[in-house]
Amino acid sequence: MGAKFAVTGGRESWVRVLLTAVGVGLGVALLLLTTAIPSALASRHDRESARNDMTFSPAVKKKSDRTLLIGSADTTFRALDVRGRLLQPEGARAPLPPGVTKFPAVGEMAVSPDLARLLKSDEGKLLRERLPYRITGTVGDAGLIGPHELAYYAGSKDLSATSRTTGRIERIDSFGSKNQSEAMDPVLLLLVLIVFVVLLMPVGVFIAAAVRFGGERRDRRLAALRLVGADGRMTRRIAAGEALAGALVGLVLGAGFFLIGRQLAGLITLFEVSVFPSDLNPTPALAALIAVAVPAAAVAVTLFALRGVVIEPLGVVRTAKPPRRRLWWRLLLPVGGLAMLFPMIGQGRDNGDFNQYLVSGGVILLLVGVTALLPWVVESVVARLNSGGVAWQLAVRRLQLSSGTAARMVNGIAVAVAGAIALQMLFAGVEGDYTKDSGKDLSRAQMQVTVPSDVPLGDAARQFTQTKGVRHATSLSWGSLGEKRKDPDLSTDVTVGDCASLREVATLPTCHDGDVFAVRHSEYDGNTAALSRAGRTLWFDPSYDGSFKGREVVWTVPQDVRKAESREDPTGYKRGGILITPGALPAKAAPTVTGQIFLSLDQSVPDVRDHVRNTAAKLDPMADPMTWMASEQSRRFDSIRTGLFVGAACVLVLIGASLLVSQLEQLRERKKLLSALVAFGTRRRTLSLSVLWQTAIPIALGLLLASAVGLALGTVLLKMTATSVTVDWASVLTMAGIGAGVVLLVTLLSLPPLLRLMRPDGLRTE
Repeated sequence: MGAKFAVTGGRESWVRVLLTAVGVGLGVALLLLTTAIPSALASRHDRESARNDMTFSPAVKKKSDRTLLIGSADTTFRALDVRGRLLQPEGARAPLPPGVTKFPAVGEMAVSPDLARLLKSDEGKLLRERLPYRITGTVGDAGLIGPHELAYYAGSKDLSATSRTTGRIERIDSFGSKNQSEAMDPVLLLLVLIVFVVLLMPVGVFIAAAVRFGGERRDRRLAALRLVGADGRMTRRIAAGEALAGALVGLVLGAGFFLIGRQLAGLITLFEVSVFPSDLNPTPALAALIAVAVPAAAVAVTLFALRGVVIEPLGVVRTAKPPRRRLWWRLLLPVGGLAMLFPMIGQGRDNGDFNQYLVSGGVILLLVGVTALLPWVVESVVARLNSGGVAWQLAVRRLQLSSGTAARMVNGIAVAVAGAIALQMLFAGVEGDYTKDSGKDLSRAQMQVTVPSDVPLGDAARQFTQTKGVRHATSLSWGSLGEKRKDPDLSTDVTVGDCASLREVATLPTCHDGDVFAVRHSEYDGNTAALSRAGRTLWFDPSYDGSFKGREVVWTVPQDVRKAESREDPTGYKRGGILITPGALPAKAAPTVTGQIFLSLDQSVPDVRDHVRNTAAKLDPMADPMTWMASEQSRRFDSIRTGLFVGAACVLVLIGASLLVSQLEQLRERKKLLSALVAFGTRRRTLSLSVLWQTAIPIALGLLLASAVGLALGTVLLKMTATSVTVDWASVLTMAGIGAGVVLLVTLLSLPPLLRLMRPDGLRTE
């Protein structure tokens, strides 16, 4: 009977069911999306493994009809990563890369759809200069980890694989690898667990709030049913049936929203992460759990809400002053949560994984404690608010009569903010463990380029100096010297450069081309003194295990070798060994040293880094200039943080949409009241301000409570990871500000329907 009332009760019932279904549907869609994330990540990982081509194996495969020479030509365009590979098949049965139907000829390339669009656009002009190949094919989905990945495969004829090129140029006979990923440390696992709990809790809160839409009108209808003979238990079952109907329609809408969002996901890139719609497949068991849990929760919440409502034949005994809410049982939830987390305090990352059940349960209880405490806080505060303007008094009186409704609307925001503050504290606290100083001196250089051995270093330096935006280029070459041709017992570094460049790595006396210096007081100064004695015979690039056999070049330390004091080079390393100016380097030894160019840039020049990359690509198509950063962060830590940002963006959209639905439902409930106030002469501006105050007061109290709970949870989590407790107040205020901003935006969006409701003709009835 309750379900029938919900779907056949006319326009009023349909509007109520639709509001409930939209609120539930938004939550269900996000839950389904969450259950599909593991599937999407697994699909991305599988495609990445299937196309893996860099083995980093020192052993070079023999050339055959089945082998392929492949070179890594990755690059970066502005902030976008571009995956590039050069292909040179050595036989008719050479393996094709996934997603490619045929090998591109020399000077041709197959590109991903997004890279093709970028290269054809005006924005991609600089990148086209770097990729001077003709587009003849498209890389299919099987060769991409995401629909918006930038990738290309180009044909080449100049590749050669040796033990020195492994990881850059390799000979392979198949694509794909089955390398096992290393285990994640306990703190990162804890971060992942907390991220999922914190992102999903607001969803559950919103679903619970959505099934209570239209509660006051429903109770008045139930009173009419009592008048015609229904008893109390029957009315509760009817109410449960109505809620169940709304939840079931919400499940259908949620599935529809998910399918729409699934298709839209293929069009969106968030924080450089994109997924194919086909990858977003919810886990069947979890999807079935959602299908059962949501309707069951709707019934449970409805029965729980009716526990304090007396539905009598002549009315609903709720318009009288309700009894004051009790505090003691509400405090049990956060206290219980802290009790579950307490055994893991001080565990850190050295005592095994954190108990996932205690962690999940403890965090859930703490966040649920926010939803339990907030109605009590709102009721206690608004009971003491009285004097003020007309708009203020209208708002306060409304809150005094129905503080629970106001608190329910704010609960989701409060839970999200509390979780966000705790997560921000945890991320900030452990970030230092996963971030290290790169040691590079960004005041001396901002980019570094490796120059191929077949390119004269001086010529390369001149080309970079002439590049737009480059202020200065420092060119140095590095290699090694040993006292024997093969397997030397003593070895040291050798650095080759002109006098100006050598002064970047050592403090020199007077210097001229042809000079040689032995460096003292370097970071590792073990063998330099013994090997730099005048007249000693040394070997450039000595062979170890025969890997460099045939490249060794004999050299005698000159009689006029001089001393120099080491200083930190631009990379932050105090280099030792022997310094040689170009005039003292044997011609045969030039190929044994690796050239590096350090570039000082004019940061005000637009796209200066891409100009440098274009110059590097002209020297070597596989060049990938390194952009220096002050710090380096763990890729896993960075991935988890990116996942949090993506999830938080989705939850914020849900929060905003659900709040808007809730606000519209509240206005619909008060339609006649608003019309009566307008008919009595109340100004629309006053009513609009009263609605704003009705939202602002609960949200202010909710954010204060959320901040307190978030700080407490963040403190406990930091103590669990054995990290010193510090509070980044700027982040706390930012999280609270974002929550307040969402509510303010929703309130502004609800003003147009509010103005339509504020008409005297809203008093008409039948």
